[in-house]
Amino acid sequence: MNKMVVRVPFVDLNLQHQPIQNQLEQAINSVLNRGDFVLGKALADFETAFAAASNSEYGVGVASGTDAIALGLQACNIGVGDEVILPANTFVATLIGVLRVGAKPILVDCDPDTALIDLAAAAKVVTAQTKAIIPVHLYGQMVSPKQLLDFAATYKLLIFEDAAQAHLAEREGYRAGSVGTAAAFSFYPSKNLGAFGDGGMLITKDPEIAQKMVRLRNYGAAQKYVHVEPGTNSRLDTLQAAVLLAKLPYLQQWNSDRNAIAQQYDTQLAPLASAGIIPIQNQSGAGHVYHLYVIKVDDPTSPERRQQIQDKLSAVGIQTGIHYPIPCHLQPAFTYLGYQPGDFPHSEKLAKQILSLPMYPGLNSSQIQEVVAEITSIMSGEQQQLLSV
Repeated sequence: MNKMVVRVPFVDLNLQHQPIQNQLEQAINSVLNRGDFVLGKALADFETAFAAASNSEYGVGVASGTDAIALGLQACNIGVGDEVILPANTFVATLIGVLRVGAKPILVDCDPDTALIDLAAAAKVVTAQTKAIIPVHLYGQMVSPKQLLDFAATYKLLIFEDAAQAHLAEREGYRAGSVGTAAAFSFYPSKNLGAFGDGGMLITKDPEIAQKMVRLRNYGAAQKYVHVEPGTNSRLDTLQAAVLLAKLPYLQQWNSDRNAIAQQYDTQLAPLASAGIIPIQNQSGAGHVYHLYVIKVDDPTSPERRQQIQDKLSAVGIQTGIHYPIPCHLQPAFTYLGYQPGDFPHSEKLAKQILSLPMYPGLNSSQIQEVVAEITSIMSGEQQQLLSV
């Protein structure tokens, strides 16, 4: 049986890594030579550099983006008895982070055009127990900082940004991670800035939160063997930090490349709008860093249409993804929260429509044309079938 040849991969990290292989090897060898594998020099250097690049003050590296959320919320003194607003349309790590600190997650719907949290919906669920809101800067686009700050000021809430997909994203003069009290990032390998394994970071301008986070990631220790609070073992490995530090100078250009690729997609997919192929709306211009390029397959008469398109693209070697196929409130693990199908109609509808197309620095114009041509061919074939009936 012949293995399918991948013509356009969903992600190709080699295109990033090969041109800077020498720098990456030097960074790794430097750690090997120093032998400071845990809480070493490269980690401290990367924490400082990434926080500065994000227009913040302090960075604290942890083992994953999920830990950055959970420990970050704990560092912000959010816990049992507190309510935290977050979108239903997000990866489950956002929800898990809230649950891990014992807070009560209050899910809300998303905007159907941008897929970002609906702040008007959030306003309707604020109670006396609401302490924080977690805006998820989904797909690489920030939630409006001005609207967020107005919302937080109106209801006296803490803003904790989930910026796992939004490294150096910009909107309204702010960078992702610089809007709220604190922000969580992920360095999963496929992220805009990715490690060679798992990794995460909390950034903040508050020195007390930063110091508490430093303790929480290291068993709650203020100094060796002096544990002042119940923490855990969640430290970004020095080797991973060295890799990330070597890649950081290239991140801005990689983000610009992603945005340019998205503009090509937008232009070439525009004629398919009448056929129901609609890109998720960019309201941030050049500030959108496009961790993912997502389209909606909008056809109420055929719920299976997206799957058919994905299958046909796969059959010709074009990889795609779905981010995310099941909203948080419908995940089996969280039925006990009491939400029901229909509670968040925009999130539920999007989950059945969205399709992520190949997106990564180095994706070339001919590959983009190939993806769009195949989608156009699929649409044309469907139209011909309808005409022949």
